[in-house]
Amino acid sequence: MPLINLIVTLIVVGVLLWLVNTYLPMDRKIKNILNIVVVIIVVIWLLQAFGLLGSMHNIRIG
Repeated sequence: MPLINLIVTLIVVGVLLWLVNTYLPMDRKIKNILNIVVVIIVVIWLLQAFGLLGSMHNIRIG
């Protein structure tokens, strides 16, 4: 994946998260949980994009 795609994706995710945090009225606890979940998903996605984390297609839940 080209570096420019990674940067654009990170900017879009950051702006969307900022918009949600700024303009949607939610309890502070819910916003914190949402922020943590988004950060974890982005970190896992980055690890996969750079090849540091193997493919997660073989993981089954349940």
